[in-house]
Amino acid sequence: MAKMLVPLNKMGNGQSGTVVQILGGPGLVRRLEALGIMPGRKIIKLSSMVFRGPVMIKTGQTQIALGFGMSRRIMVEVEIKE
Repeated sequence: MAKMLVPLNKMGNGQSGTVVQILGGPGLVRRLEALGIMPGRKIIKLSSMVFRGPVMIKTGQTQIALGFGMSRRIMVEVEIKE
């Protein structure tokens, strides 16, 4: 299986991957780490709205709603089935 790096907001619903990088300043990085989102963490995208709405994810046993702006700054490595 090939791996591809995509922003969280571009992942498909139900797709899982590993957080690789957070593209943002120290404030954003700290806020996301407090929610349990950091490089190396596995996440599953549960759902999102069609146009710039919140993105629901699951990490561990926790479900989190992230704003669109935050979600596009989280780079996730996903497996692509060929």
